[in-house]
Amino acid sequence: MTPTDGAAPQAGPPPVPQGFRPRGFLVVVSGPSGVGKTSIYSRLLQERDDLEFSVSATTRPRRDGETDGQDYWFLTEADFLRRVAAGEFAEHALVHGRRYGTLRAPVDAAVARGRILLLDVDVQGGRSLRACYPDGVFVFIYPPSLAVLEARLRGRASDRPEVIAERLRNAPGEMSHYPAYDYIVINDDLARAQATLAAIVAAERARLSRLVPE
Repeated sequence: MTPTDGAAPQAGPPPVPQGFRPRGFLVVVSGPSGVGKTSIYSRLLQERDDLEFSVSATTRPRRDGETDGQDYWFLTEADFLRRVAAGEFAEHALVHGRRYGTLRAPVDAAVARGRILLLDVDVQGGRSLRACYPDGVFVFIYPPSLAVLEARLRGRASDRPEVIAERLRNAPGEMSHYPAYDYIVINDDLARAQATLAAIVAAERARLSRLVPE
């Protein structure tokens, strides 16, 4: 099917000069809980065949509908700490009383294959990943207001009231970290936010510095 058939073309890897190949890189997305990160990047994951999602590990309980190894790697506290001691994490942090982390081996393997790897991490994780992968692309998703953020958290109905209250208390502090990122996307309109993130990834993929000789 061609673009003239009425379907949008796939946003796969652009052509590169002969004798070169695209170098893989990270796209790190952060923002307060409830800001809509998943809704924004899920469309991009469907559209780009050179982009894949980095599955994080966590000690938090699995929610209804979540699959181990697809949404998260669900680990016990003991197993998580064992992997930390073994140096298996590129970043890890304690967030809202639960541990989250990014396993280093699958990240490095994806980058070596020339893939764009998308990571959804908190601001602590973003800081650690910046130190490990300084050529990554760091994007902060920002809510239009705290009132909108609260409405989204309560409308999600997936957390207990005390958990929601804790997330709302932490949100202003998390939002204050946006200057440490390369880009900010305000999620006041989902379609516009999705388009902005797609444009960021396309521009970063086209950087000459991301080409390496065959």
